[in-house]
Amino acid sequence: MFKNRFFICLILTIPVLYFSPSFQSWFGYQAVQFSGSSWINPVLAIVIYFYGGWVFIKGAWREMKGKIGMMTLISLAITVAFIYSLAVTFGLEGEPFFWELVTLIDIMLLGHWIEMSSVQGASRALEQLAKLMPSMAHRLVEGQVEDVPLDQIREGDLILIRPGEQVPIDGVVVEGASSANEAFLTGESRPVNKQEGDEVITGAVNGEGALKAQVIRTGEKTALSQIMRLVEEAQNSRSKYQVLADKAAYWLTLIAIGIGSLTFVVWIALGDLVFAINRTVTVLVIACPHALGLAIPLVIVNGTAIAAKNGILVRNREAFERAKTIKYAAFDKTGTLTEGRFGVQRIYTEGLSDEQALSIATALESLSEHPLAHAVVEAAQQHKVRPATVSDFKAVPGMGVEGIINGKTYRVGRPEWPKELGLDFSLELELGLERAEARGESVIALMDDEKTLALFALADQIRESARKLVHSLEAIGVQAVMITGDAQAVAQAVASDLNIERYYARVLPQDKVRIVKELKAEGATVFTGDGINDAPALLEADLGVAIGAGTNVAIESADLVLVKDNPLDVGRALKLGKATNNKMIQNLFWATGYNIIAIPLAAGVAYPLGFVLSPAVGAVFMSLSTVVVSINAMLLRRIKL
Repeated sequence: MFKNRFFICLILTIPVLYFSPSFQSWFGYQAVQFSGSSWINPVLAIVIYFYGGWVFIKGAWREMKGKIGMMTLISLAITVAFIYSLAVTFGLEGEPFFWELVTLIDIMLLGHWIEMSSVQGASRALEQLAKLMPSMAHRLVEGQVEDVPLDQIREGDLILIRPGEQVPIDGVVVEGASSANEAFLTGESRPVNKQEGDEVITGAVNGEGALKAQVIRTGEKTALSQIMRLVEEAQNSRSKYQVLADKAAYWLTLIAIGIGSLTFVVWIALGDLVFAINRTVTVLVIACPHALGLAIPLVIVNGTAIAAKNGILVRNREAFERAKTIKYAAFDKTGTLTEGRFGVQRIYTEGLSDEQALSIATALESLSEHPLAHAVVEAAQQHKVRPATVSDFKAVPGMGVEGIINGKTYRVGRPEWPKELGLDFSLELELGLERAEARGESVIALMDDEKTLALFALADQIRESARKLVHSLEAIGVQAVMITGDAQAVAQAVASDLNIERYYARVLPQDKVRIVKELKAEGATVFTGDGINDAPALLEADLGVAIGAGTNVAIESADLVLVKDNPLDVGRALKLGKATNNKMIQNLFWATGYNIIAIPLAAGVAYPLGFVLSPAVGAVFMSLSTVVVSINAMLLRRIKL
């Protein structure tokens, strides 16, 4: 709408400028004269006023019903100029300024076109997400494939996802193996392997294999639909800076009307009606809070779009403002700083190598269902150790497992088992056991018929990204704090490994809120968690961050949601929040600061020095402030997270 009006009005403006006496005087030419040529400017000005300016008149009428602002000022300026110029045309003494009127409307239309283009460009993240949703799915019914619209798919239906196709709806793989590109959701370009039991998400691109999946979520429940809802809510929600900008725009409007009225009274008292109207119109134009109306929303839509692109979903856009003051970042341990699954941390051996110990232990543990047994098997796979061949395998309740390898009996189980069997337990292994228990690690013993051969110390594996997280937080002046329900020894070992100085152990779920309150008393606090028991603490924190792999309850309680199960994104989110906050403050300054100089100049205080701003030049200055605010908001896209 603004684009079309701008170009049509711009074309109609050219004759107005050509026939304007001011332009003829400045450029030293004589316009073509013919019958009725004196009416070209008034007629075209009427067309431009009602076609190009009417959108501002309607906007002012809406503002009059609520709170006056930018549209009111623009409408007052162009209406005063229009009525006065028409009055002069019909006989009032003075000089019309049709060219000022039409160029003013042109520049206002151009400014609004730039504004709307900027907002739409920044909001395109939502449109891109919508394009990711396929419209059809291949449903499997009694072995036959039928293509049906998505609105006919129900939870529990079986669908076929062919190689290279987008996943049409959330499901769980029940047959087949492939890889899926989930870059749109996680920002991670590396394909993710998918096999039976793995979840596939709407919009992901299937790789080389065909998959059969059972639908688990439809419609607005799908992960992509929820992401779109969160992005839209964040971009439409209001922030305290937006409220501040609205108040500033309101008071700026009142000040402009007051100064404009005073300017008119002063200059008309000095005997120059044309100059008085000219100065008044310029004051009203240059004080338009156009940039203020754009200052915060543009930053917000850019910030939320950047966040969504990097797998950080903003549920509450005030999160950007709170991020600046964050002093403490509190984390739940299990599943956030750690993998939430056991891994072999150290191996203590007596009379054989680590590889030999792993080979024997894996042969036995590969037949066990115990979670700690899986950790030993994984360690062998990582070290590319081939398991030995076992026979006569059996489980010993409460102790472990045993079997025969190369004609010899071996056992793997609790560290107390060798002592109960009266087997030799070397001093070196005793010291290893003490060190492991001091760190809160679980221990598995490997033994034969004579002695204990090795000890495997296992613990919840620390995420590599957690180490980088603590370092990145320190770089932006935020102290990491760990909160866990685990024993003191376990908490101390993890905290020491991650260089976290402040931690809380043996914390009950209800105590997390109390600890967050204590931290808040010392400084603004962000809390990150992924479980149902984390929801109260997420709500209590100044900034709540939910790990995306967590529960829906935790996600709905948070201000930010991390799509990837990666705590390093907390640091990225805080960095983006601080940068966004800075852009808001900068834009508020650019949108209001220039008025301190511009309004007095528009009122004519520099007239004795021979310096006068015309309404059109005033409109240029006002539009420039809008352009500066827009460009400054767009510069946020250059941030490296």
